[in-house]
Amino acid sequence: MRGSTWRFWVVTAATALTMAATASLGLWQLDRAAQKLALEAQINERGGLSAWDTPQLLGAADATAGVHRPVRLSGTWVPGRTVFLDNRQMNTRVGFFVVTPLRLEGSERVVLVQRGWVPRDFTDRNRVPEVPTPAGQVRLEGRLAPPPGKLYELGAAGTGVIRQNIDLAAFAQETGLPLLAVSVLQTDAAADGLLREWPRVAIDVQKHHGYAFQWFALCALAGCLYLWFQILSPRRKRRSHGTDAR
Repeated sequence: MRGSTWRFWVVTAATALTMAATASLGLWQLDRAAQKLALEAQINERGGLSAWDTPQLLGAADATAGVHRPVRLSGTWVPGRTVFLDNRQMNTRVGFFVVTPLRLEGSERVVLVQRGWVPRDFTDRNRVPEVPTPAGQVRLEGRLAPPPGKLYELGAAGTGVIRQNIDLAAFAQETGLPLLAVSVLQTDAAADGLLREWPRVAIDVQKHHGYAFQWFALCALAGCLYLWFQILSPRRKRRSHGTDAR
């Protein structure tokens, strides 16, 4: 009898822990979904705001607070500092993202512009395509974005014209440029042959709802199994034995 009681409480404790853990994970997934919905609402709200011009961007106390907002900027390309980010996709094709620093008009401050996508030469992987980068004053339209996204990279970050990733702080130190803490996704139709069909930020709330359902289902399953094997089934056996004795 003592053994049965001990097993009962061990199973009860294990079931309680399992249900608490799976319920917590389900709630966490719902919270992640709510955060992404809030992000989507923020992106849509900022995307509908009026575009910042160069003085407004330079005058912003925190440029990162304007991420996803349209911009219309003027300045000059920094010569010799274009970087080609490797293994980047656009429309399922693999190539380069072309990133060039833009020195903003009326200031020494610089912002990285993700100018667009260009295919790479797979016969010569060290060859970079010719991308027209005009001298003198340029104007462009785009939207503020975080620094260029990073892909998994073995070893230290590269420093050549072709590189896997670009780290803002390291690039500023490498070039001596006073970089803003944001980048710009160029969206206007410049005559440089670059593709600019930037994908929307992936929200993917359904994934979190699916995970939440799975965790809550496991929680319910643990509760149902406990109820059956620890309470209902033993009770039926006791009743059955009582009927047989009579």
